Amino acid sequence: MSWPGVTVVDACVRRDGRGGSPTAVADDDPAATNADRRAVAAAAGTSHAAFLGPGRTPDGGRPVRFFTATAELSGCGHGTVAAQAVRLARTALGELNDRQHTGGRTFDTVAIRRPAGIEVWFDQGLVALRHPAPDERAAVVAALGLTADDPHPTDAPRIAAPGAPGAPGAPRMLVPVRDRSALLRVCPHPGRLTAACLRYGLLGCFVYVPPVGDRPGAARMFAPAIGVHEDVANANSTGCLAAHLLDTTGAQAVAIEVEQGDALGRPAGVLASARRGPTGITTRVGGLAVVRDGH
Repeated sequence: MSWPGVTVVDACVRRDGRGGSPTAVADDDPAATNADRRAVAAAAGTSHAAFLGPGRTPDGGRPVRFFTATAELSGCGHGTVAAQAVRLARTALGELNDRQHTGGRTFDTVAIRRPAGIEVWFDQGLVALRHPAPDERAAVVAALGLTADDPHPTDAPRIAAPGAPGAPGAPRMLVPVRDRSALLRVCPHPGRLTAACLRYGLLGCFVYVPPVGDRPGAARMFAPAIGVHEDVANANSTGCLAAHLLDTTGAQAVAIEVEQGDALGRPAGVLASARRGPTGITTRVGGLAVVRDGH
């Protein structure tokens, strides 16, 4: 089917407004099939598509669903940035505080007009962290094609799932490397990485260089198992990284910035913060969006 009114949003652009992850946003059609929804991203030339549902859930959330060309996602960070930017762009407001319902979970969002675009923040919720089993770690590292010199000397891979407990998001492996040169050299084998992610129930792999001082971190996200060989920006994984860094430092709170998309020639940037609470580590994730057209 032909989907009317599709808006393309550059989500998680850099501070100067460059780049971002192109994301299709449209009002959902209850008569459409999931196959119809999966086709929208490809037709729009984007890796992901967000569908804004009508009305609200009983707990006050506005429904939003996310699809790639191959699957529906239980959550999408840069897609949330895009969806909330469109909601604000459709109004005359300077700021929109709302609640979004995705993947069985309802969470707070805020969208604010800025000179360079629309800044969006959302509550990611609790992040569950665990150490990968040796075979899990070995399979993923081998599929990524890392050499003996590439791993980070002091940091170690973790498995992170946002939104846990209750309605946990998809787990992904956070894989640290030594420096940005090592990050740019990563060249995963798509078939092997897909098989490893499917075997261990992973969304994908977030390969990163941690932030140091005032310098932002850098990352690349590979998720071929859901049809995304490399993601321009993966906001949920950035929130997971903030939780991991907080967990390993012993601090009460951290705030990070992570640059993404350079290997694709599409610069992007994501902000995240993590805080310890009585039930665990909670995170907030943010990004700047530029709404191109269609609103």
